[in-house]
Amino acid sequence: MTDHSFDLVVLGGGSGGYAAALRAAELGKTVALVEKDKVGGTCLHRGCIPTKALLHAAEVADTTRDAAAIGIRATFDGIDPSGVRAYREGIVAKKYKGLEGLVKARGITVVTGEGRLEAGPAVRVGDDLYRGADVVLATGSFSRTLPGLEIGGRILTSEHALELDEIPGSVVILGGGVIGVEFASVWRSFGSEVTIVEALDHLVPNEDLALSKGLERAFRRRGIQYSLGVRFQSATQTADAVTATLEDGKTFTADYLLVAVGRGPATAGLGYEEAGVTIDRGFVIADERLRTGVDHVWAVGDIVPGPQLAHRGFQQGIFVAEEIAGLSPVVIPDAHIPKVTYSHPEVASVGLTEAQAADAHGADGIVAYEYNLAGNGKSEILGTSGIVKVVRAKEGPVLGVHLIGDRVGELITEGQLVVGWEAHPEDIAPFIHAHPTQSEALGEAFLAVAGKPLHAL
Repeated sequence: MTDHSFDLVVLGGGSGGYAAALRAAELGKTVALVEKDKVGGTCLHRGCIPTKALLHAAEVADTTRDAAAIGIRATFDGIDPSGVRAYREGIVAKKYKGLEGLVKARGITVVTGEGRLEAGPAVRVGDDLYRGADVVLATGSFSRTLPGLEIGGRILTSEHALELDEIPGSVVILGGGVIGVEFASVWRSFGSEVTIVEALDHLVPNEDLALSKGLERAFRRRGIQYSLGVRFQSATQTADAVTATLEDGKTFTADYLLVAVGRGPATAGLGYEEAGVTIDRGFVIADERLRTGVDHVWAVGDIVPGPQLAHRGFQQGIFVAEEIAGLSPVVIPDAHIPKVTYSHPEVASVGLTEAQAADAHGADGIVAYEYNLAGNGKSEILGTSGIVKVVRAKEGPVLGVHLIGDRVGELITEGQLVVGWEAHPEDIAPFIHAHPTQSEALGEAFLAVAGKPLHAL
């Protein structure tokens, strides 16, 4: 057995883990990064990046089909699965190479292997022990399934769906959250018949109701079917098909069933509880400064309760590295972290929904306004419909910004700044948005809630 000593040992090389490692190294710390697979984790290799590459391919397919509507002669001959796969894998490979270069340039020691937390604090990898003045737990998440629903054959998770070498003729998607609606969008653009089964009453149920209803309308227009408000009961498969049965007895049969019911924290069997870390339903319990109950052991990313977003992992990794270095970074509430669903159309939000704002301030204490993208010139050029919704405290700051429409994910950073800085609409209304841009829709909404609408009544 060999002992190794570092200022910081990070267990898990995904978004949160490598962000902590990079920032700590930048601050002059010696860092060991333990990863059993590839640095970059789920987001880079099996999640954010490859799925968004698929979504771009889907956008190109739709644009080609509709090219005649804008006077462009183009012929859509179908989808080449191997070509799409090569494109997707090429993007991932470039990003991975770049990340490897960053890690190497910062002098970070990458340890390949399965790590296990031990008292000390330390991480054991095989016969070697990596001791750290501090240890960061960043082991990420895995695709959940439901009791009695076994993955395999024609029953897939998102990781398996990425590896399909065919375009399914038909798919049933179990779960109408982010992962489910993004794959539904891709497959529909590729020509598949798609049905989403969501146990709750709306698609993307964590979003403002206006966005959920807007996405449902858009999906109906695209021919994406969905069942809402009835729970899944069971699934059976043959060599050629899979059938999903709901609790009301309704059945759906398709080529594949995608299980997209969320992601669970990857904490089992890693020595966390044995080392004294508190676990609740698989999640690591940490305080607002991401300290676990064990001295000098921290937790970041998907294993910490809250939104499971790669950029939340980045922020938390940076935060912990700076906290360890004594820089006293600012705590960012989860509500101030932007969310984007990259479907067609996109859904983006930050801050409180109208319902959450009403709960916090009273229904009479808030103002909500919706600006329709039909009034936005750039959106008309792009051929997208949708809305910008702003929720403010009456005579107070903006509490939430919610958008639906193609490419609106690129606008949410402005919303994050407004919400995070507790800006009043009257203060930001004078700022001018370039014309013609979709960002003008945000400006119009802020003008309206400030009481001086321009291109709206």
